[in-house]
Amino acid sequence: MEPRYPTEDELERIRKWPCEDFHSLMEFVHELWEFKEFGWTRDGDIYILATGGWSGNEDLIGALHGNLMFWSFYWEQSTRGGKHIFCNLNFENLEKLTEIRKQ
Repeated sequence: MEPRYPTEDELERIRKWPCEDFHSLMEFVHELWEFKEFGWTRDGDIYILATGGWSGNEDLIGALHGNLMFWSFYWEQSTRGGKHIFCNLNFENLEKLTEIRKQ
């Protein structure tokens, strides 16, 4: 099956998604994400996404970045190669996040 690109309507929906609805937004993005088997990991409130260089996944990250409130609250780290970490940061997640950052 051919990989599918997100539509402009889907990207706009991500850009306008209410930031307090973190997990629902991430589930919506998960539905659109290509190559989930290696590029998507969830550990409770921590999501690790790797675009794999796929431009459709890069577009999804761009739409998340365009949601300024979401990005301000939940973006934790981006690294070379398309790895992005998003987290609903709290004391429970702090130790897990510290370990993930080392990977």
